[in-house]
Amino acid sequence: MSQQYKRIAVKIGSNVLTRKDGALDVTRMSALVDQIAELRENGVEVILISSGAVASGRGELKEAVSRKMDSVDQRQLFSAVGQAKLINRYYELFREHRLPVGQVLTMKESFSTRRHYLNQRNCMMVMLENGVIPIVNENDTVSVTELMFTDNDELSGLIATMMDVQALIILSNVDGIYNGLPGEPGVEVIREVEPERDLQEYIRTEKSGFGRGGMMTKCSIARKVADEGIEVIIANGKRDDVLTDLVLRPGSRVCTRFAPREGNVSSVKKWVAHSTGFTKGKVYLNAKAVEAGARAVSILPVGVTHVEGDFEKGDLVRIMSPEGQNLGVGRVAYSCEEAARVIGQHDCKPLVHYDYLYLE
Repeated sequence: MSQQYKRIAVKIGSNVLTRKDGALDVTRMSALVDQIAELRENGVEVILISSGAVASGRGELKEAVSRKMDSVDQRQLFSAVGQAKLINRYYELFREHRLPVGQVLTMKESFSTRRHYLNQRNCMMVMLENGVIPIVNENDTVSVTELMFTDNDELSGLIATMMDVQALIILSNVDGIYNGLPGEPGVEVIREVEPERDLQEYIRTEKSGFGRGGMMTKCSIARKVADEGIEVIIANGKRDDVLTDLVLRPGSRVCTRFAPREGNVSSVKKWVAHSTGFTKGKVYLNAKAVEAGARAVSILPVGVTHVEGDFEKGDLVRIMSPEGQNLGVGRVAYSCEEAARVIGQHDCKPLVHYDYLYLE
């Protein structure tokens, strides 16, 4: 039995699950399901974040691909057809191992409030407690462009932190992050990424195949999740036995591993950290408050120069430096009108309490 991990999240990208024509690669899906079943036999809980619905629908509706359709309409159509096909295939494959699965379709909005966040978490915890494998995907049939996740890498990061996993494994169609252009002499996979290491020079911005994201997104999400104390691994999902090797035989597989930052991060801070897309305003600090923030203290009205936006008590706001640099996100304890009245004053309750503050 694996003693390293008790619960993991596994994100499988579209380019792993589909062939070049967009059809589902059933052989690859079956191999990955077999590996997840083996992990379950070894006492590891698995949450599966699976792409492939849109690509699968595209492969099913070849005539619709050639028609002139709005991109959102096309995505909704392909997702509606492809998601049914994808989850049915998972159901059949896991049933061979007598493992029940449950579908979790979510949207970015579902993470916008603490209540919705906890409702999702509770649903998936109940599934795990009853031996059900959650299979998570974005609900592309009702999502619109501005409310969509960057891709399922972003969703997997949210799920990993929400569910307190020990590791997030992102399966792509490459072995990891390379220190140059793959195939060139001397270029190899970066095996270990420490918390402070900058990989910017190695990341290409191209997106690939059927997916919406690229390695830039994967690296950004991996860094944020690792900073919250969760190990992140980027590996090649098309390699045989990749999951069982990574989990049960650590060190036997070429991959890029983001080392987790030491220290515990509260569940509230994790939610705040991944909710930057739902901020309602900005809070600008003076130089002394910025310095104090670096020492991990609450943001007091005396350290605020001005606020922007229309926000209510309990909303999320961006924390800004005097020069307008984004410093982090916090849950504000005042409405915008109340905040404006107490700016610069002493002996007031914190504008953002440290328990609800995430500094980047």
